[in-house]
Amino acid sequence: MGFGTEPDDCPVMQEGLEPSKKTLSMSEPAMTCPYPQVKICGLTRPHEAARCAGLGADAIGLVFFPQSPRNVTPEQAGAVVAALPESVAAVGVFVEAGFSFIMSRVERCGLSMVQLHGRESPRLAARLTAEGVGVIKALFVGGRPGLTAVQVFDADAYLVECARGPLPGGNAMAWDWGAARDFGAHHPLVLAGGLSPDNVGDAIRAGLPAAVDVSSGVEASPGRKDTDKVARLIAAVHGSARHYAARTLQPVFRPKGGALHA
Repeated sequence: MGFGTEPDDCPVMQEGLEPSKKTLSMSEPAMTCPYPQVKICGLTRPHEAARCAGLGADAIGLVFFPQSPRNVTPEQAGAVVAALPESVAAVGVFVEAGFSFIMSRVERCGLSMVQLHGRESPRLAARLTAEGVGVIKALFVGGRPGLTAVQVFDADAYLVECARGPLPGGNAMAWDWGAARDFGAHHPLVLAGGLSPDNVGDAIRAGLPAAVDVSSGVEASPGRKDTDKVARLIAAVHGSARHYAARTLQPVFRPKGGALHA
């Protein structure tokens, strides 16, 4: 169990829940993107978050997990979110935290989405959705919850990475990004794990995600972003549009302002 866990928040699988209906279909918003969206995760400084947004990031991530070197307080997170334009999503990252704890951070810090990065239950995700909070659920190749857990979740998007390393998250380890390609053909895929300016193009070509999530690959040190690396990464992502010539990409991140944007 994680910090602040409540009785109905774990385990992942629970009986009596409807399968996920969040698949790629013609019923989704008509707004489209020519290339994957970009989430820069693990921000701790307002000016760095604002710079990432100015460079073209669609979302920034704030980690609420004490064991992480990128953990932020509500005060830090609120300052970061306040520095963002309305067009950028503010995503809180939680690991097996309880509903009350998550909602307190959503309301206090102005988060537009939450990322559930542990073995949270579909019921927790549903409760957050009912409160109007966007939900990204992390699933793991070679770990739990695996990709088949998508059947019991109904999230805005699914972050997929491999299950390696000492902490939840990609742990800066590259993996076979192509293993998520079929999943992304049927569900809103955020590809993560070991991404950097030098390999994100290869990862996109292999996995064809709707979005990418990067943290340590664009850092100067844990929690401190190297904006030159961020600029290079975003340029590489924007250069991947040719891989989507036969496919329509829809935005997956809910911005602060509320409306999905391309």
